[in-house]
Amino acid sequence: MPLLENRYRTVDLGLLLLRIGLGLMFVLHGYPKLMGGPEKWLGVGLAMENLGISFAPKVWGFLAALAETLGGQLLALGLLFRGACVFLLLTMIVAAVAHIAQGEGFGGYSHAVESGIVFLALAFIGPGKYSVDQALFPPRRRLY
Repeated sequence: MPLLENRYRTVDLGLLLLRIGLGLMFVLHGYPKLMGGPEKWLGVGLAMENLGISFAPKVWGFLAALAETLGGQLLALGLLFRGACVFLLLTMIVAAVAHIAQGEGFGGYSHAVESGIVFLALAFIGPGKYSVDQALFPPRRRLY
């Protein structure tokens, strides 16, 4: 059956679709936070208190909004991919801890945990061949 033969030929297309879809969703999620200004950043940044970090909540909130917005763009493009995945993973860890600390059940924190798992996995997998990273930083050829 042709559909089942050599099913791994489409891995890079699958990674492209995953990167674009997830990246755009995070841009849409983070952009209002980023444009919300210092008042919005303060609200987001106060989540760091759950980790024992109580200084500069506006800065942390801005960084979280930037990680979601810019990180989503970098993810979609496959540019500086692994770094973007790490920053998005860290943001999702803080978000999950904040939801748990607020007493929200599984439905409250599951999105952040699921997204964090995806970002962790993608950091190991890489962006695939249809990415800006692949064009700018092609893999070295093995001599053996």
